[in-house]
Amino acid sequence: MRHLLTMLAIAAALFAGAPAVRAMDVVPAGNRHAEQPPVPGASVRRTKAGRTSFDAKYEKVRDLLATDRELLGKIRSTAAQYGIAPIHMIGAIVGEHTYNVDAYDRLQSYYIKAAAYAGDRFRFAYDGERVDQFVQRPEFSACESRKGSYALWSCRESVWDRKFRGRVVGGTAYPDNRFSAVFFQPFYAGQTFGLGQINPLTALMLTDMVARISGYERLDEKNASGVYQAIMDPDISLAYMAAALRHSIDAYKQIGGVDISGNPGITATLYNVGDPDARASAFARRRAEDPTAWPEENYYGWLVNDKLAELQGLL
Repeated sequence: MRHLLTMLAIAAALFAGAPAVRAMDVVPAGNRHAEQPPVPGASVRRTKAGRTSFDAKYEKVRDLLATDRELLGKIRSTAAQYGIAPIHMIGAIVGEHTYNVDAYDRLQSYYIKAAAYAGDRFRFAYDGERVDQFVQRPEFSACESRKGSYALWSCRESVWDRKFRGRVVGGTAYPDNRFSAVFFQPFYAGQTFGLGQINPLTALMLTDMVARISGYERLDEKNASGVYQAIMDPDISLAYMAAALRHSIDAYKQIGGVDISGNPGITATLYNVGDPDARASAFARRRAEDPTAWPEENYYGWLVNDKLAELQGLL
């Protein structure tokens, strides 16, 4: 008995001296902004050019989702695969088709559009140099040790920003624009395509996760047609959408120290603006100075939270 009491006393002392494990802070539901933040001018101009309105585009994509039980079933099953609530995928689709593109009237139209790209031959390049050749330059050598497609392409994007963007290197003047816009936009009509409006560079980043969870073939920057077929095929596009949302949730847990999985407006915002790792890091710095700070939604995420009850009703 004396030995047992001694052991319990030691254990109690160790427990008392151990640092407290802080519970993960859960981001509150709803919007932090009382009114919708300003919508970018490019989105406003695009919508006016199409002689429509944001309200009309929202209602069109909402009705597409409400009447397409096949699509909703695919969303539910894909979300389950990636361990996220399906409302996050609904929010991303609604945001993209309200502010960036018009929705087709039915899912089959997305399949038909994807099939139209099957025979196309194009490549990811700038000024005659393919991106797979470009990233073999010495400036990118440190990226080769990165494990996984997300870390690899994030590193390459960072090198682009630091050493090439807006600079003249080796006699070539590189645009002051994003890596994805310069090397991954062969059509000049937009950088994102399909139901999920996935950026080709984002797809390359997420290809390891999608291959592991969904079993789809890994994407290769040398096969631009294959990348576009993947992001335009609704079934595969849904997997990449779910992977992007899953990565954002994980990044904010691991880097930002908060759980955003209960706020679809925040995940929709990150789906819209991208680069969740850097944004989670910036948020962590802000929260270190102000412990009451929370991630904030943009115009796109604000709509999702504002319409949340209606969108949840679709499921």
